[in-house]
Amino acid sequence: MTATTRPGPVPPAGADRTAETRRSARSGAAGLAGAATSGLFGFVLAVVITRGYGTTGSGAFFAAIGVVTVAAAVCTLGAETGLMWALPRRRGGAGGDAARLLPVALVPPLLVATAVAVAGVLASGPLAPRLLGPGAATGGLLAVTFAAVPVVAAMTLLLAALRCVRPVRAYVGVQFLLLPVARPALVGAAALTGAGLLAGMAGWLLPAAAALLVCLALVAGPLGVGRGARLRPDPADWRLFWRFALPRAASAAIDAGSMWVGVLLTSVLAGPADAGVFGAVGRYVLAGQLALQGLRVAVSPQLSRLLGREERAAAAAVHRQLTTWGLVLSWPVYLLLAVFGVAFLDLFGAEFRAGAAAMTVLALAMLVNTGVGNVQSLLLMGGRSGLHLLATLAGLLVTVSLGLWLIPGHGATGAALAWAAGIATENLAAYGCARAVVGEPLLDAATLRAAAITAAGVGAAAGAGVLAAGRGLPGLVVAVALLAAGAAGSSTLPRVRRGIRVTIRQIRGRDGATLAAGPAPAATKGRWRSSCRPSGTG
Repeated sequence: MTATTRPGPVPPAGADRTAETRRSARSGAAGLAGAATSGLFGFVLAVVITRGYGTTGSGAFFAAIGVVTVAAAVCTLGAETGLMWALPRRRGGAGGDAARLLPVALVPPLLVATAVAVAGVLASGPLAPRLLGPGAATGGLLAVTFAAVPVVAAMTLLLAALRCVRPVRAYVGVQFLLLPVARPALVGAAALTGAGLLAGMAGWLLPAAAALLVCLALVAGPLGVGRGARLRPDPADWRLFWRFALPRAASAAIDAGSMWVGVLLTSVLAGPADAGVFGAVGRYVLAGQLALQGLRVAVSPQLSRLLGREERAAAAAVHRQLTTWGLVLSWPVYLLLAVFGVAFLDLFGAEFRAGAAAMTVLALAMLVNTGVGNVQSLLLMGGRSGLHLLATLAGLLVTVSLGLWLIPGHGATGAALAWAAGIATENLAAYGCARAVVGEPLLDAATLRAAAITAAGVGAAAGAGVLAAGRGLPGLVVAVALLAAGAAGSSTLPRVRRGIRVTIRQIRGRDGATLAAGPAPAATKGRWRSSCRPSGTG
């Protein structure tokens, strides 16, 4: 007689959704803390570069960073997102099948990165005046930049693996602490000693090599590398992984190079001085986006697991919660940047004031980006990298075509208008695709209410600051003081205090790595295969 086992009680959908939002709150809080630190030191780095090298020198420096950023993103071939999507659906440890993905994800990108590095170093002489501007040092600067592409690509891939196999605080420690803290220190040391652009770029690149070594040490244990885990992949591993990753390859390059495309176009079409101004403006814009980035990297493995189980309602609930968080944290930054651009740019030097109009344009465009939330992550973690590619290609087409038209006559402002149009195009297209794929509302009344309250409160404070002291630093101080007073006063309201208590309870608790808890039920090769099939219609 065969014994039978009765299934345990199935938790209601609402309970599952609550548990997932608690998990996302804990991960999101860690990501936000790291993003705040990264944003602070990213701003310090921008000040160091602009103050140390001036408009022309900083233009060449920013363009060199753009080259290595875009080249490394192209060379990873989308494998970093592939790892983020695939590892949460596999088992770690010596007896698991997750380690088999390492050769699949690492070998092709590193071969491509090495080829790009060799070709770039050989061609750096004739390319340097076009990409970085004239100067005796630009040839060596570009050669060093290309030589570092394999290191940056490998670091990017291992950071993605780290996020999946360790608690989020390990990723935060490397991506949001080690890299952003070390870079301004090393670049600043080079600038203070008068060592020049080449030494400054070396100071920017060296932390990537250190991060690569740290990631290697942290990833090996959970995957069972060196403890008997099988590293030889099956043919199906290659086919399934790259079926997802290859469409992501182009969109990853576009995502990573969204600002740097504008810097390079401005350098070529308007000169390095305008590129330096645009690069300085872009640093502020990217700093404001770090809250959204911190939330995205914190919960992407969770979204992959939920969407792999077809738990779309829970995934949409996580998305809505984090969209509200990102909006409340990011919109005040962008609204203040839009109104007080002159005050912020004065910190780089008086010659950067020319970027105030560009700052306003881009800050307003980023309200759209943060307002729709991490819709790109929903597409990618749901296995719909092809749809994500279409959205990013639409944004790139708008950015480049408008840039070629506007930059020659309007410099940094033209580049900002082109990029702003590309940002709006990509995000609205991605939102429409994600809404169709997930089949659940991605915005709710709470999100819209938070948007309205945030815009009204910050707008009133900014308007009072302008009326009292103008759009310079005094007006900014008045606006920030009013916002601080308003935030302190609202925190005494019973409803707000209840919301804060709920959020704190969600954040408290142990945050474990996705693989440490084991994969989702039936997250075997067969389950992974089924998750690659398109969901929904189309």
